[in-house]
Amino acid sequence: MRIVIAGGHGQIALRLERLLAARGDEVAGVIRRSEQADDLRKAGAEPIVCDLESASVEEVTAHLRGADAAVFAAGAGPGSGADRKHTVDRDAAILFADAAERAGVRRFVVVSSMGADPEHPGAEVFDVYLRAKGEADAYVRAHKSLDWTILRPGSLTDDAGKGLVRLEAHTGRGAIPRDDVAAVLAELVDTPATAGLTLELISGSTPVSVAVKSVAGN
Repeated sequence: MRIVIAGGHGQIALRLERLLAARGDEVAGVIRRSEQADDLRKAGAEPIVCDLESASVEEVTAHLRGADAAVFAAGAGPGSGADRKHTVDRDAAILFADAAERAGVRRFVVVSSMGADPEHPGAEVFDVYLRAKGEADAYVRAHKSLDWTILRPGSLTDDAGKGLVRLEAHTGRGAIPRDDVAAVLAELVDTPATAGLTLELISGSTPVSVAVKSVAGN
């Protein structure tokens, strides 16, 4: 498979790129800055320099042509303000979905956030973030031509992954190592029977491959 990942220099994306490249997939990561390219090459991914905050849908479509799957893993980051929650977490996700549709890429996986909700109340930056992610998720869900899956991890940690997770429509709050999020994403990309599902993810007791198979087709 050829898989294009938005936010290719992110912590989850770099882990995902290593996993996909190791299993023989052709991986490309969309990055904002050319100085990030070497990190992607070390992970086994082809760097694509394209700023999703300023790119046109035609430009992004060109980068997605020929791909078998697209993963939106971009994020403004914890130090960013409310404006970039809109331009990255919402608008860039919308742009990437539109471009995937135009490029004929059906398989589309989104890294969202637990609690994402377009109606989430509050005025703090994190509230804006949850609304932005919720609005992006709602937009993706409306794309009938995309075989989308939305993954909503709990609190992210840098602990070593254990490969044991809880993956369900509703898990309740919990933490999850980024290693395990990447492992679940790698399985989801390759499991189109999870299309149409919005899934929450925390650490648990089920091996990743078993967890993904158990929700597939539901």
